[in-house]
Amino acid sequence: MINRILEKSIINHLFKGKAIIIYGARQVGKTTITKSIIEKSGKKTLWLNCDEFDTRELLTNTNSVKLKNLSQGHKIVVLDEAQRVEDIGLTIKIFTDTLPDVQIIATGSASFELAAKISEPLTGRKYEFHIYPLSFKEMAEQNGLLQEGRMLEHRLIFGYYPEIVSKQEEEKELLSMLASSYLYKDILTIDKINKPELIEKLVKALALQTGNEVSYNELSSLLGADKNTIEKYINILEKAFVVFRLNSFSQNVRSEIKKSRKIYFYDNGILNAILSNYNDIAGRNDKGALWENFIVSERKKAFNNAGVFYKQFFWRTVQKQEIDLIEETETGLNAYEIKWNCRKVKLPAGFIKNYKLINSGCIEYSNAEEFLLL
Repeated sequence: MINRILEKSIINHLFKGKAIIIYGARQVGKTTITKSIIEKSGKKTLWLNCDEFDTRELLTNTNSVKLKNLSQGHKIVVLDEAQRVEDIGLTIKIFTDTLPDVQIIATGSASFELAAKISEPLTGRKYEFHIYPLSFKEMAEQNGLLQEGRMLEHRLIFGYYPEIVSKQEEEKELLSMLASSYLYKDILTIDKINKPELIEKLVKALALQTGNEVSYNELSSLLGADKNTIEKYINILEKAFVVFRLNSFSQNVRSEIKKSRKIYFYDNGILNAILSNYNDIAGRNDKGALWENFIVSERKKAFNNAGVFYKQFFWRTVQKQEIDLIEETETGLNAYEIKWNCRKVKLPAGFIKNYKLINSGCIEYSNAEEFLLL
């Protein structure tokens, strides 16, 4: 059992009169962390799997009397894969309004569905948590910092999905299955997705452009689809926790490029599975891109797990000066270059002149551990 950093925070929010919503892609450990929380609470729990048809029927078009009878004798009710239930937000609202002593925990593997269904009914009635694949810090606490540091090159290839970490002898097979089935399971059930082959081609194209600026027009031309469809599908991939976007940072300098974006994958293992490339990092022509994806995604996990406000950007000017990662937090701005080898790498003087920085530097393989621990 690998301890998840967010578990303590979720436990601290139990029985405060609000529903707890846990988002995350399939297979990242939502069920495991929920079962651990329940075990530690010692409370009698009703677990409802919303992937099952009869459970969905039970929770659809319901009322307070039915829900009271359903939950009788239980202090916690878990709605696993809650996005599968029509009008689930209304059902959870009835639970929280009429049964204040019962803690509702709803998990969802597709935030675009679950968030849309609960946002309005549950205004002011929910705590939200995002579970990502395992982080460097979680595995360093599990294995020890020295051992996990030795595993970094392996993580760059196979990533941090819990099952992949715990079953290294099957990691290639399991990652291939994850990337070809679970990855698209929720996405392809959406009525608006009528071109599954386009999603797969788009994901491959994004994987090949990791670390580079992404042009919707170029993707449109490459894939033979209109720009609006490309943008819509990327938005869905984001909300399904497959990829995330970094927009360009701009505040007050005319030469800064204001409307551009880079797209990264939440997990390097998924990225490599999509590329069908599990070769060692030493022989990879794309190791710089893999390293950048790893650092940016790990930093995202670290901020999320620590409960710290943050925004991530990259920076570029029309003169092609650039910085890989800009972080905006409550304390100010951080700026970092991310290179496999940082020799002779310096931040652009123009950025340093125009912005006051709290932290800055170049993150390379040899100095990354402290940066990843946050």
